[in-house]
Amino acid sequence: MPHKTIISQYANSPTLVQLVDFAEQSVDPSPALDMFYDFVWNVLTAQGFGLDIWGKIVNIGRLLNIPGTAFTLGYSEANPSTPMLQPFGQAPFYNGPAASTVYRLEDDAYRLLILTKALTNISDCTAPNLNRLLQVLFPGRGRTYVQDTGQMQMRYVFEFVLAPYEWAIVTQSGAIARPAAVQAQAIQVDVPNTFGFAEAGVYQPFGQGVFFSSTGLVNAA
Repeated sequence: MPHKTIISQYANSPTLVQLVDFAEQSVDPSPALDMFYDFVWNVLTAQGFGLDIWGKIVNIGRLLNIPGTAFTLGYSEANPSTPMLQPFGQAPFYNGPAASTVYRLEDDAYRLLILTKALTNISDCTAPNLNRLLQVLFPGRGRTYVQDTGQMQMRYVFEFVLAPYEWAIVTQSGAIARPAAVQAQAIQVDVPNTFGFAEAGVYQPFGQGVFFSSTGLVNAA
């Protein structure tokens, strides 16, 4: 193999051939190649500058605006764009816009953002493929799916609670997939604490769970 690095006009030079042989015996490039594959080439294991390279490839940066969480007293008829609203005795009155902070994502969070953008770049945005995308991004977390709600609107439903950076990726990053001219929304359903019927097998009975509310709907972007 090392002789393939010698152009034909020097292939019969004993000195040059011997130098190449010595170099091949002294230097094993395989560890460096394995490290390059793990740290850069494979997006699932890439770290640091390797993920930065992937971010440039899919055109998404490491900085992400993650809004502060604000739970306030309010009524179910309120506009979904308002902060998360709670009933009497569970949250204070609204006291102005919640603080938002721009964060530099750590590697695991940035990897999720990169994969989201990469899958969005190649998705045809049909419901079956968007459901597959969600299963790839959030494996083993619980049920997550898209709904066609009509009138050129769709909804991402998560039947589990997302981490703040995950929710920001869905609602703030601009990386989430949606068909052209279709408004996308997202909602989290806290299944273990939501009232429901026994046939569902996962919801809470009377007196132990709260009614599901659509006030948690926010635009997905």
